[in-house]
Order: sequence, then structure tokens, then C-alpha cells
Amino acid sequence: MRLLHTMIRVGNLQRSIEFYTQVLDMQLLRQQDYPDGRFTLAFVGFGEESENTVIELTHNWDTTQYNLGNGFGHIAIEVENAAAACDAVRNKGGKVVREAGPMKHGTTIIAFVEDPDGYKIELIQKETQ
Repeated sequence: MRLLHTMIRVGNLQRSIEFYTQVLDMQLLRQQDYPDGRFTLAFVGFGEESENTVIELTHNWDTTQYNLGNGFGHIAIEVENAAAACDAVRNKGGKVVREAGPMKHGTTIIAFVEDPDGYKIELIQKETQ
């Protein structure tokens, strides 16, 4: 078994695709409209689905905004340098909501950014040994 994808609902599909591909440098792997169901699925990730876990962006055509609730936490991405990743996100118009630094009660360097729908993405700095 392996983890295939995480699905999140987005209010504006094009805006979300632009964030994940242009700000976080993922690739749009595939996209398909389902007219009978009035929704579109787009899959983004850092590599092919056969080898990597990806994110499924679900856009229900009649919904422009979602209440994120309090059950979902965040998506985590490993980065070489969390501070540099924050700078890159900020320079591409993304929103940094927690600057790079040690996690509370630990030493791992983390940061948080936010996508256009308010989903949090944790940037975890790769540990060097």
C-alpha cells in the first residue's frame, strides 16, 4: 500500500492551480471536467502519480468558498532551506504565515504558508547529518 493523494476543495480552480504550480513549483499532472456532476478535478505534485503522493484539487462549479473547519491540519512539504523557501513563496506573491524557525518544543526548522483558499502548507527543512 502507499498514500496516493490528499483531496482539498477549492473555490477558484485556476487561482489554486496557479498557486501550486507557480508559487510552490508543482506540476499540473492532469485535469478533467465532470459536467454531469458539475465539478473538475486537477492533480498537482512534484512528480508523476505513479511514484509520488499528489494533491487533488476539487472544484465544485457552484461553490466559490468553503469553511475549512477545524479537523484538517495542513499539508507538509520537505524543503532544503525553509527561510529560502519562504522568500521564494513571498517573491511569487504567496502568503507566509509563520516564518522559518525551530518548531515549538523542538529543533526541526519549519515554516507555514497559506494557499488562496486558506489551507496551511508546512515547509519542513530537510535535516542535514
